[in-house]
Amino acid sequence: MSKLEELVGAARVEVERRKGAVSIETLRDAVGTLSGSRPFNEALVRPGLSLIGEFKRRSPSAGEIASGATVAEVCAAYERGGAAALSVLTDGPHFGGSLDDLRAARAASSLPILRKDFIVDVYQLYEAAANGADAVLLIVAALDDEALSLLHEEARLLDLDCLVEVHDEADLERALEIGAEVIGINNRDLGELTLDLETTPRLLTDVPAGKTVVSESGYGSWEQLEELERIGCDAVLIGEVLMRSGDPEGAVRELTMDEEATREHYLDRASEH
Repeated sequence: MSKLEELVGAARVEVERRKGAVSIETLRDAVGTLSGSRPFNEALVRPGLSLIGEFKRRSPSAGEIASGATVAEVCAAYERGGAAALSVLTDGPHFGGSLDDLRAARAASSLPILRKDFIVDVYQLYEAAANGADAVLLIVAALDDEALSLLHEEARLLDLDCLVEVHDEADLERALEIGAEVIGINNRDLGELTLDLETTPRLLTDVPAGKTVVSESGYGSWEQLEELERIGCDAVLIGEVLMRSGDPEGAVRELTMDEEATREHYLDRASEH
């Protein structure tokens, strides 16, 4: 069994457990009670390379990252630092996340929020919409053609944007077949958890014009982000480097190279001590 199969299997078990606690009818009633739409896709196509700041406490590849981190503090810091959007891990067994984290992020920030999880069931789309997400992650390799198409269509009916994640040429072909508008290229192979930063530039050449491209995994320097912008990426998703930084606001500023804002930030911090 690959690591991805293990992660997806655990997600299916968790979904069934949550179905027993909260009915889909209850979630349907809650959808639409949140005020204001925050279009995720639109946030990624502003001039320059948009940064999606990710909140995660741990991961199968990195282990513990920031087990005591507070969602509200980190997400608010990302917004102050200049992030265009947020990504919040809600998988519990392997990432230490929950739907509580989604709600906390929604309350702490005005940025659009991606629910990052192993989405395998329409029930999870209703969970996402009811708990404050503006978009969901669909991992092509985790879904067969029928499920991928169904979840993509149902998400749009719930006014959820989709980040459709691919890792190789076959994944990309399937993503394009369902009409995915936002393509996430993950440099990490979720089957083996290996990292290859050449994945993004290789697959990017096959993405048709007009699609929004988000590069994921393995980035931590301004020079890397500058290269992503140069080759045509619209956005980058970064979590571990920001979570480990001890100063997520400053780390976002440094990566986006907002020199004036960065200088003001560090002067403010110095005045506090």
